[in-house]
Amino acid sequence: MTGGAVHISHIDHLVLTVADVPRTVDWYRRVLGMRHVTFAGGRHALTFGRQKLNLHQAGRELEPKAARPVPGSADLCLITTVPLTEVQAHLRDCGVRVELGPVARTGAAGPITSVYIRDPDDNLIEIATYPPVEPRDP
Repeated sequence: MTGGAVHISHIDHLVLTVADVPRTVDWYRRVLGMRHVTFAGGRHALTFGRQKLNLHQAGRELEPKAARPVPGSADLCLITTVPLTEVQAHLRDCGVRVELGPVARTGAAGPITSVYIRDPDDNLIEIATYPPVEPRDP
């Protein structure tokens, strides 16, 4: 560390405040393939890769918490390695309406292509893909 700066390496978890934990767990498992875990005295989270979404029941949030935690206030971008045509077919099969997309956007590492959906609390969920990496000639 130089100059007192904090070096952040990655996001570990985010917290979603939800109206109905079981409904949220079902949706994220069924639609997005996340894994449900219970931890620390019955708390709930959804895991994917090396990250997780902790779930707080609205009105029973864990302290400390955001200043105004309410269901439907999140806007998340999730990266998939599955082609968006397959993602869209899966969303249709799950009865989830695509609100927008596919559209070109910019992600943390460059250009992405995204579709936007809503979860049961109306959080905006962006599902995106990065373009395939072209192999280099030796």
